[in-house]
Amino acid sequence: MTAPGPVDDTAGDVADQGAVAERRLHPVTPFRRAWAPVAVLVGWAAHDPNGAQTQLTRLTTTMLLTGLAVLVPAAALYGFLSWWFTHFSVTGTELRIRTGLLFRRTAHIRLERIQAVDVTRPLLARVAGVAKLRIDVVGADKKDELAFLGEREARALRAELLAHAAGFAPEAAREVGEAPSRELLRVPPRALALSLLLTGAPWATLLAALVVPSLLWLATHNLWTVLATGLPLLSAAGATSAGRFVAEYDWTVGDSPDGLRIDHGLLDRTHETVPPGRVQSVRVVEPLLWRRLGWVRVQLDVAGSANSVLVPVAPRAVAESVVARVLPGVTVPASLSRPPRRAAGCLPVWWRGHGLAVTDTVFAARHGLLRRRLSLVPHAKVQSVRLTQGPWKRLWRLADVHVDTGAGKTVTARLRPADRAAALLLSQADRSRTGRRTSRPDRWMT
Repeated sequence: MTAPGPVDDTAGDVADQGAVAERRLHPVTPFRRAWAPVAVLVGWAAHDPNGAQTQLTRLTTTMLLTGLAVLVPAAALYGFLSWWFTHFSVTGTELRIRTGLLFRRTAHIRLERIQAVDVTRPLLARVAGVAKLRIDVVGADKKDELAFLGEREARALRAELLAHAAGFAPEAAREVGEAPSRELLRVPPRALALSLLLTGAPWATLLAALVVPSLLWLATHNLWTVLATGLPLLSAAGATSAGRFVAEYDWTVGDSPDGLRIDHGLLDRTHETVPPGRVQSVRVVEPLLWRRLGWVRVQLDVAGSANSVLVPVAPRAVAESVVARVLPGVTVPASLSRPPRRAAGCLPVWWRGHGLAVTDTVFAARHGLLRRRLSLVPHAKVQSVRLTQGPWKRLWRLADVHVDTGAGKTVTARLRPADRAAALLLSQADRSRTGRRTSRPDRWMT
């Protein structure tokens, strides 16, 4: 039986390997891999700069030229051999990736356990006309990737893998191609920039960059101490927002038969797909300064996937329409029940930020007073339900109900009346069993 994620196979090739046509990566790949020996030297120099400087002073011009004459061909040979001994193939049940110069490694990726297949194009890769294919697999700690492929080949392979995972017959999968998509949402750069300015984190960091150096100057009167503290804080104030703007630039969400398509990135373009039926939970985030504009941010949890953003910023109505596409049949509850007033004795002021709503399709819990977060979990995605009640909450006759999902996340309805929390525990267990029986299959196109 093949393991769900990539496994090492040192015993030899699979018996039917010869029956499957193997493919190689793009010929530009050796240039990328040739940097590995150079990176080792750079890492050594960064780790021990004094020793590196001492060794450089001892070298003559002739020795440097000789070293370069040896290092450059060695790096080129390493890049070529690593590319030559890397193959991949697609069978009716799995994707196989064979790598290794001396020690052979074969990764077997079961197609039905693929969560998502993303096409990323870093800046230099876009110039060279190549792309990287990244694969999310259930049970794998990190993504497997094929770097690099031609852009057209990467999109064709992505379509083939998604067609297999969706349940198409193997002989028809290669003919399906990439399904057309219909644009649902595009985030304007101006709205994205304004939303980042209205986020509290960069302003808090900027305030710290002004206050902390001032206090240090009053305490030490040392200019170097002030600069060593203030400059990193000032850089951090803009780095987070600038990084998000570059990563989320031109964010586009499209609807297609194989799921929601997400394209984004200013320098590195990323082409992602969120398959239907694989999303475990969704969070609607509403920062304080966004409320007057009616904007929200939508995040999601997919088991085995690093993707966590569905919509960076959008009007609430538009965001809820996208949520309805990624969670078919689920609507965002319009109103939530607050904890009883006695919860103020257990958690003063902040108790007002908690809320709960349970519909026929979803378990919804909200927390946060300044930055509201509404978490939605379809009943079919609930793995377990727990009730907790510490001594302080027991004094106020309150309890928390925790709902665990398949993505390793937990959504909690806090500060509920103890008797209602016990009833909610039993009813939610029943809803989860019923939801799993009536949920759509993971191979969503069968």
